[in-house]
Amino acid sequence: MILDLHTHSIKSDDGRAKVQNYCQWIKTRDIPIDGFVLTEHRQFDNQSDYNELAREFGITILKGSEVETEYGHVLVFGVTEALQQAFDFSDIHLPLAKVVEDCEKHGAVAVPCHPGRPRVGMHAHLETFGVPDGVRIVEVYNGGSRDSEDEIAQAMAEELGYLGIGGSDAHIVSHVGRCATRFPTDIHNESELVEALRAGDFEAITNRQ
Repeated sequence: MILDLHTHSIKSDDGRAKVQNYCQWIKTRDIPIDGFVLTEHRQFDNQSDYNELAREFGITILKGSEVETEYGHVLVFGVTEALQQAFDFSDIHLPLAKVVEDCEKHGAVAVPCHPGRPRVGMHAHLETFGVPDGVRIVEVYNGGSRDSEDEIAQAMAEELGYLGIGGSDAHIVSHVGRCATRFPTDIHNESELVEALRAGDFEAITNRQ
């Protein structure tokens, strides 16, 4: 199963894509993914229910979040009510250690995203803060990466022994599926995604030309 683990809809302040339009684009353009995760900025979208859309288009639609820490931006998968009480998703100065610890405690997974990107990527902060504890996975393919950002992420992952995921970081419809993650089993909900990520059996892929 192939999932784009990093997308944004109009629920994000800089997102311009409606979820239905993502689904239509994937089907009409034969984008080689089976689903996607909506990782809205600095929030978890408790209100939206995409089950009907998922059934209509035969696409897996899951929800996560993208939060901000001193090490840059971090994807959070498996968000629960308890996790939302543990820290303020809207805080742009979250300590990565707390995010990782709380995710572990409440059955979620924290994954630094676009880590090779200046300022908002983890690699840029290693010299200042050192190698963080608890990180096991980072995003090594990002559909919005420029220049050598993905190469920096991949080199960092190899050096530090991290597993790698892929995500498009789509903010507009036509970018969905540029990068994704292949899993050996089907994933139907956020709990199964967390289980698959913790098992470590997955592969980051890129569909960029």
